[in-house]
Amino acid sequence: MAWIIANRVKELRTLRGWTQEQLAHAVGVSRQSINSIERGRYVPSLELALMFARVFSCSTDKIFQLEISHGSSSEQGALLR
Repeated sequence: MAWIIANRVKELRTLRGWTQEQLAHAVGVSRQSINSIERGRYVPSLELALMFARVFSCSTDKIFQLEISHGSSSEQGALLR
């Protein structure tokens, strides 16, 4: 059994009508970083997770969730990096 960190970044961004570029500017990262986070290819640092919470005006547990992964072990490793 492995764990993944799922997120609602894309959902929260689109609810606000923001582009990836606008969110990236608000939290101080590149648009490519936002894309990678939204696609589950990159898990943000604690600092960045807290920035998302501040920008979205909600707690980190409303943005990020720890879930059990049922994928292959190679997929699991990619998601946890």
